[in-house]
Amino acid sequence: MNAVRLIAVFAENKPGQTARITRLLAEANINIRWATIANNGAFGVLKFLVDKPDAAFHQLKQNGVMVTFLEALAVEVQDRPGALHTVAEALAHHQINLDNTSGYVADRNRAILIVEVQDVARAATVLEQHKLHLLSQAEMLQA
Repeated sequence: MNAVRLIAVFAENKPGQTARITRLLAEANINIRWATIANNGAFGVLKFLVDKPDAAFHQLKQNGVMVTFLEALAVEVQDRPGALHTVAEALAHHQINLDNTSGYVADRNRAILIVEVQDVARAATVLEQHKLHLLSQAEMLQA
């Protein structure tokens, strides 16, 4: 299974928190390749795909940050209308809920979706059966 390992940080939703987290990563010479930030009132979750996940985890943990690893799928799709629908429909057909999803255009012809689901292994199998390419951690760091 090609899952990617994200760093997930739980932090208070106040000015300077993101700057503190990103400063700690920069000081450890860790490159952020993808990021998303979501808040729910007083707290938020910052998620990162980084070039050195273990080092990022330890750097943040040593500095009192609430951090954990999170597995997700990186799905390569064509950059065209309906690409997200293809992924969503394949998962829905197998009763797999999309917990969180984000994406970006990687180049002129392809986009990459970061898909978070409860059962990553099962979702990976379903997407591969639908002939969708799942990127490995190493491929994501080069994308």
